[in-house]
Amino acid sequence: MAYSDFSLNQVKKVFGLTEQTVQLFSNVATLEPSNWLEETLSYSLKLALASSSEKARSEFIIAPILIELERRNPNKLSIYSGENLDVDEEQGLKGECDFILAKSPISLTMQAPIISLVEAKKGDIKGGLGQCIAQMLGAQRFNELEDNSITGIYGCVTTGEDWQFLKLEGSCVFVDNHRYYINEREKLLGIFQFIVDSY
Repeated sequence: MAYSDFSLNQVKKVFGLTEQTVQLFSNVATLEPSNWLEETLSYSLKLALASSSEKARSEFIIAPILIELERRNPNKLSIYSGENLDVDEEQGLKGECDFILAKSPISLTMQAPIISLVEAKKGDIKGGLGQCIAQMLGAQRFNELEDNSITGIYGCVTTGEDWQFLKLEGSCVFVDNHRYYINEREKLLGIFQFIVDSY
């Protein structure tokens, strides 16, 4: 078993997790997108939305948002795309992650993961929650093994157009009761910045 094999019910049952729907980001300040991001998305959104490929959405929508975040936080944030996070093979906490954001300068090896971001397969946000939570558990376990003081791990499942955020604290998964959309770029950037600042 690997991260991508977990459904929401499976991951909750296997790891004894509880789930709560809450408002995660009620008072988060918005951030104005840079001219670079707006110009990039004005071209790349057309390309992504004309394709049914998850890879296209990843490259044309998700990556520019994450690059914008890294540009706003120089030497504080690393983006890992398609990296394996193998921490517990017996429990199924292994496999490739779409994106992992780490609170550390860019390096060849992953350090201090804080956010797991999963591309929703076939545009199904709910269907990606199990995989995302499993990767959040993997990040939590990684930090424990590395003696990082990071406790809460954030997650996000996205189609590129829709964005659903989560937070894992101990054995409780908090699911944001609000879903965000790509036309709310100021809010999305504000949420990602809030997450980075909270560490």
